Amino acid sequence: MVDANSKGNRRERELVNELDERGFAVMRAPASGAATDRELPDVLAGNGDRFYAIEAKSSAGDPIYLTGEEVEALVYFAKNFGAKPRIAARFDREDWYFFHPGDLHTTDGGNYRVKKETALADGSDLAELAGDSRKVTLDEITVAEPESDTLDVLRAVESGELSAEEGAEML
Repeated sequence: MVDANSKGNRRERELVNELDERGFAVMRAPASGAATDRELPDVLAGNGDRFYAIEAKSSAGDPIYLTGEEVEALVYFAKNFGAKPRIAARFDREDWYFFHPGDLHTTDGGNYRVKKETALADGSDLAELAGDSRKVTLDEITVAEPESDTLDVLRAVESGELSAEEGAEML
């Protein structure tokens, strides 16, 4: 059985490699705070336009929890460093998804939680983090109204004046 720390370290190295492939200069913090008294993020990444302090967490499928202290330390470090704080969440057989700490669910105990379904639905993927794409919601998409001739044909098919085949030919 793989111990959780070695799996976490492997996932952090994987994230560093993926960010590097996207053109970021990347540094993985040594033991993420264990080697120093200061709380450090797991990963620092920048590409000249975007700078991130990242706390990386992974899970087989169970929700990911972060303590309030972990998130506060990340936000504090990021602010002082001039970076944007991000929580990176990766579930087995899924990509990395990124969240601003303020977008995470806060538990009654003051901790933070990311569920797999939340990551897939609401998280930013690596392309969005890098600025290569932008998530678009259904509310942002406008559908053009059909032309009146098209509507006339569709109404004629609906009322039975035209067969579906006749309507398709006309369109």
